[in-house]
Amino acid sequence: MIKYLEKFQQFDLLTVHNQLSLGILKSGHVVLLYLGKRLGTEDLSYITKEIQRASYLADTDHTKDFKLEQYPLVWPTYGNPDMRTPAIHLQYPNGSRISDFRYKRHDIYPGKKKIAGLPASFGRRQVETLDLFLEDALTNVQVKVSISAFEAFDVFTQHIEIINRSIGKLAIERVMSLNLDFLRDDFDLMTLSGAWGRETHIKRNALKQGFQGIDSKRGASGHGQNPFMALLDKNTSEDQGKVYAVDLVYSGNFLAQAEVDMHQNTRLQIGIDPFDFHWQLDPDETFYSPEAVIVFAEAGLNQMSQRFHRFFEQCLIAPFHAEKTRPIILNNWEATYFNFNKELLLDLASKAQSVGIELFVLDDGWFGRRDGADSSLGDWVPYQEKIGGTLTELIQEINSIGLDFGLWVEPEMVSEKSRLFEEHPDWIIAVPNRIPQQVRDQYVLDISRKEVQDHLVEVLDELLTANNIRLLKWDMNRNVTDSYSRALTQERQQELGHRYILGLYRILDKITKKHPDVWIESCAGGGGRFDAGMLYYTPQIWTSDDTDAVERLQIQKGTAMVYPPSALSCHVSAVPNHQVGRITSIETRGIVAMQGILGYELNLLETTAEENQTIKEQIAYYKKYREIFQFGQLSVLPTYEQENATAWMKEKAGLVVVSYVQTLAKPNTVPKRLRLSGLIKEADYLLEGTKDSFKGSELMEIGLPLARPAIDYFAQQWVLRKQ
Repeated sequence: MIKYLEKFQQFDLLTVHNQLSLGILKSGHVVLLYLGKRLGTEDLSYITKEIQRASYLADTDHTKDFKLEQYPLVWPTYGNPDMRTPAIHLQYPNGSRISDFRYKRHDIYPGKKKIAGLPASFGRRQVETLDLFLEDALTNVQVKVSISAFEAFDVFTQHIEIINRSIGKLAIERVMSLNLDFLRDDFDLMTLSGAWGRETHIKRNALKQGFQGIDSKRGASGHGQNPFMALLDKNTSEDQGKVYAVDLVYSGNFLAQAEVDMHQNTRLQIGIDPFDFHWQLDPDETFYSPEAVIVFAEAGLNQMSQRFHRFFEQCLIAPFHAEKTRPIILNNWEATYFNFNKELLLDLASKAQSVGIELFVLDDGWFGRRDGADSSLGDWVPYQEKIGGTLTELIQEINSIGLDFGLWVEPEMVSEKSRLFEEHPDWIIAVPNRIPQQVRDQYVLDISRKEVQDHLVEVLDELLTANNIRLLKWDMNRNVTDSYSRALTQERQQELGHRYILGLYRILDKITKKHPDVWIESCAGGGGRFDAGMLYYTPQIWTSDDTDAVERLQIQKGTAMVYPPSALSCHVSAVPNHQVGRITSIETRGIVAMQGILGYELNLLETTAEENQTIKEQIAYYKKYREIFQFGQLSVLPTYEQENATAWMKEKAGLVVVSYVQTLAKPNTVPKRLRLSGLIKEADYLLEGTKDSFKGSELMEIGLPLARPAIDYFAQQWVLRKQ
């Protein structure tokens, strides 16, 4: 998978279909020679040899017309003499910010090492790693660029280690996990952006000279942006065109940026956001960057998504959970909010069991004296007067109904009205002598501190050990403000953002290792922390607090562009919808929620007998095809009116489920057809429920007939079986 061609000073990292090639220049600088589908040639050094002289650039090493700023560098620094945005920016004890990292040596080995303190992919199948050691000869600081090739997955990963071999402290002001330089700029840039309640909408724009991209300064990856970015050829669609995509395995402040320079070259970077980041690295210490995942696809966005999905399912999510079907959930939040008692909870559980639901989640309000959002966070002891006894007794009664039990927690937060805050007011993130800001009547605990981490591990461990809890819904309902830690010195205050995330990962690591059979569903006010870093610990994530079926079409389409449907928690909720007030049929809401992990977020005691019968049929249908819905290969289908309809299909072992949702009816028109993709042209596909059979070529070129829209939002599903 990884070849070192010493004659050409070239490294070829090979997967089944793709290739990433690096070269070492005579100067010792490492360059990106190629990223794309596999080639049949060896020597690619001509790519950099053919670079022509450009004006007003400095000569490197006093070598005439060797202008480093023109080259596609793997690990660029600033000002020696490249003047573009660097991948790394260090400050040395004498105040200098100039580094000069050149090739020193390399290692190639099977497998892949863990990254200290950080989640990262692992090699469940054949994987090899190239470690490139670069050194600044003046300061003895080393950078290890660690690149792994996952042969069967057509995926590359990269992370960076900065090793301080100097005799003084080193200040890290910028460190990207990945830098990709392209000798062209004729790309479109794709990101996933939005806000609370409309997360991960797909944004696509033409690149232009200068900076473009996304970032987060919120202490989490954020509702407004997702740590993913892709460069697309202009002709790229769902099923054609080249895609160069990157995703960061990280849950905190990040930067994903494309820079087009004055010579029409593109520099793509992703890593920790350098805003408010400054890390002191003592002699002989090592700093580890988060991992970046690199996917190249030559056949469009569906191929890109499928490669991300397969890789995350098999090489990132914990093996214990990775390929296990997810249970169908009823969450009581939108049914009751804070207003419930034991009798109501048991009635809901009984009704849930009668329609086929498998797990009951008790949401916010079960602990402390929690009857509203203004108290008790941090006091994770049962509110016995409210739940009618001990938590253990409630769980046993729900289990006796025939349901597993799940519980909501928000461990990273604390209420001012809580015993924990009374005992440890210094445990919150707050600036001395300033009034700390409250969001939702709560503060953020400083989980960069080990004693706070240990407290939360102890509390959660006791809760899970004492009770038969199968799922823990882990929420985070505000971002980090008032950034300051009482446990850090003045010179280390800008380390807080990263240390907070390292603390979160340490807590999750200890809990998941102690209780590997407990599912954790991550949530951050919905999709505020839907990223690959959380997927490593939490195999499913609440996709958005907005449960409106029409809005969820775009949210789920964008999220599933990168993250597998088996990770998307998608619920049917009441109408009028609690977030936007829209009314959609129970059939449409069900089809949309079946795109991921089906669940329900409504009061089954208030639904009609007809609605309950429909829900029962939905659940039975979903269970029949659950393997396909959760683990089938996803393809987004082009629709006749892209802005008015969304369609997707999932295929596994010859079974195909196709879904279509139209949002607005159009008068006096003839219904069109929906063309499928990714089928075997010569194969016959039987349309279930009929005797009709179609060639794969027919389904892809002619398509399935769409019925005339009903009065409300119109949804339709088909099941096809390869003969």
